[in-house]
Amino acid sequence: MQMYISGIAVALLMVLIGSRALLMRKKGIRVIVFGRTDKSDYLVLPVVLLLIDSVFSQVFGLPMWNFLVIPFWYANAPGWVGLALCAIALVGIAVGLISFKDSFRVGIDESKPDVLITTGLFALSRNPLYVCFALFFFGMFLVHRNVLITFAVILFPLAIHRQILREEVFLKKHYGDEYENYCKKVRRYL
Repeated sequence: MQMYISGIAVALLMVLIGSRALLMRKKGIRVIVFGRTDKSDYLVLPVVLLLIDSVFSQVFGLPMWNFLVIPFWYANAPGWVGLALCAIALVGIAVGLISFKDSFRVGIDESKPDVLITTGLFALSRNPLYVCFALFFFGMFLVHRNVLITFAVILFPLAIHRQILREEVFLKKHYGDEYENYCKKVRRYL
């Protein structure tokens, strides 16, 4: 049961991001700008695909090397906690996408950056979507608790932290004092 719910959660995550990208595309805003400024942005992509592959291979019984998906433990309680964390993360991502308004991008958009967003969830964290994604990945670990998910949970924060540092350089350059003042008031993560 938990596996199927986790598959629905991953599908919902993809729908949230995809629908937001499509809505903005209708406004003439290109959301997916990943890898435009630096091809190493793509380091995050294999980690995300690893999570999706691991979850969907278990949910749909797709071929996978058994040793990669054998659970570390068989207790159900951590899985339910993981699904609750995924639900909280999905709500946070939805609220974060709304807070982002037309500034939402996947990657660094040097050609058409929008206004600096400092309200909504961005008043609590400079990177609420990344925090929610990390929470989502950790929730998936508690549900699936295997080698593949473990790699994803370890690698994702490292890749995202690298991306955040790159984004901060751009934001400081583009928004100057406005961004510096924002950094003094709001933490990078929590």
